[in-house]
Amino acid sequence: MTKKIVRRERVVDDHLPDHLAPIIKQIYANRGIEKTQQLELKVANLQGLVSDEKQALKGLEQACSLLHQALINKTNIVIVGDFDADGATSTALMMVALSLMGSTNHSFLVPNRFEYGYGLTPEIVDIAAKQGAQMLVTVDNGISCVAGVKRAKELGLQVIVTDHHLPGHELPNADAIVNPNQYGCPFPSKSLAGVGVAFYVMLALRSHLREKSYFTEQKINEPNIAQLLDLVALGTVADVVSLDSNNRILVEQGLKRIRAGQTRPGIQALIEVANKNQQRLVASDFGYALGPRINAAGRLDDMSYGINCLLAPDLASARVMARDLDDLNKARREIEQGMQTEAESVLKSLSFNETNLPNAIALYQQDWHQGVIGIVAGRLKEKFHRPCVVFAKGSEDQKNTEIKGSARSIPGLHIRDLLEHIDSQHPNLILKFGGHAMAAGLSINQQDFDKFEKVFNELAGKWLKPEDLQSIILSDGELNIKHLTLTFAEQLRDAGPWGQNFPEPLFDDTFKLVQQRIVGEKHLKLVVEKQGEVFDGIAFNVDVKAWPNPQAKQVHLAYRLDVNEFRGKRTVQLLVENITSC
Repeated sequence: MTKKIVRRERVVDDHLPDHLAPIIKQIYANRGIEKTQQLELKVANLQGLVSDEKQALKGLEQACSLLHQALINKTNIVIVGDFDADGATSTALMMVALSLMGSTNHSFLVPNRFEYGYGLTPEIVDIAAKQGAQMLVTVDNGISCVAGVKRAKELGLQVIVTDHHLPGHELPNADAIVNPNQYGCPFPSKSLAGVGVAFYVMLALRSHLREKSYFTEQKINEPNIAQLLDLVALGTVADVVSLDSNNRILVEQGLKRIRAGQTRPGIQALIEVANKNQQRLVASDFGYALGPRINAAGRLDDMSYGINCLLAPDLASARVMARDLDDLNKARREIEQGMQTEAESVLKSLSFNETNLPNAIALYQQDWHQGVIGIVAGRLKEKFHRPCVVFAKGSEDQKNTEIKGSARSIPGLHIRDLLEHIDSQHPNLILKFGGHAMAAGLSINQQDFDKFEKVFNELAGKWLKPEDLQSIILSDGELNIKHLTLTFAEQLRDAGPWGQNFPEPLFDDTFKLVQQRIVGEKHLKLVVEKQGEVFDGIAFNVDVKAWPNPQAKQVHLAYRLDVNEFRGKRTVQLLVENITSC
């Protein structure tokens, strides 16, 4: 898909600190920063803390009271997580925090996606009950698990739901629900990840226990909940939630702890196996290096392994698990690349190309791997700039006709709302669904795929405007040659954390092309020149049919200014997002 580069309107806010370079001020202003306080990423500036009852998460008081009694009574608590990095970090956070609060009778349970599917299902409740559970606490799931909670109540179990996903028309009959997106919740940051919700619950529980003199009576040292921020930062970025002011504080504080060596062995081992520098870790490393290795456990095997890595008591055992996760991630990449190639071949066989695409893409192939369909949907969405749903068989049971889909969307189309509309207009077409604006999951019967594909494409065409279907790269403009330096690249790094809806600065400019060659099969290594200065650059996953281009003498690049570390040497590098010959 040809991408159009659009430069952001130059907005400069004079209210920002004078010590900031004018271009940094401009970048901040373009991302909605209007006052100095928004740049003070301190824990004290978090929204909805316990002392601020008007902004507190709805349901916190009930959840804390229930957990307090569970700790006193030594109730058997089972944490029910999700099989992605947010679910893994949420589960690990709850496990660690409850131990710090004095619990010795808690465990976790994560449904295997290939056997039970997502969330607190009735089947998972039965398994937890057989293990002796008396209380279930969901993390990163539960808000749509009406049937599962009903089953738990039938068995006499208490249920606390902690989640961040959008609720449906019916809420589960849980004893307490903590979710910033539930109706009537005054918490201002609706973009908390599941791990962020879990963090706030544990923060509130500590305050509740302090007020009840629990720590004194139990002769337990009051725990420092800030030690959990490394998990919060990792899960928040890996789940690609919006980095609003609140999430930026959580991520920045987690990063500071990790860089200072105050992190758990599991995260340290993941940093090592990903060949990242712990002292210079940035937010994007969570999303592109650590998160995928944790996710690989849930995609190909059992997320319990990823959680156990995060809970590892020492570095030696953590390193063993991190290496295994790294191997799983390599296998995931191979499966993903094969599926993406097949998916693009299917589109080509349907006579679709970059200039002739449907409004939305829905694909199904019986032998595709269920654990990787979300990544493939995301890759296709990025390449073709269309909402995309990729389906795989939901079960090995030949009698089971259910297929499971993972959806990714583009700006301008709220994918969960679209699925809800389809469900209301075509009852029984979708068996179940849930998710966010940009990502969702669903199940349908295999025989209904053709009908779903038709309805999905037609409705997307009605909801999307023509301009929504144009892939646009927002640029911060041309970067002066004096800023193409290692010093300025490091300033940009330090100005973060960057992430979803608070994007890392991206610039565009025309350069003389000096050298070009393919490395690693499909990455384009570049040497370019501007005003007599020479710079290295790299463009990942290029079209090898188009590049290298021996005819190209000049190129227009959309790029990010990066610091490349190799054998102890640090140099400035252009990370190329888009390249055109000119």
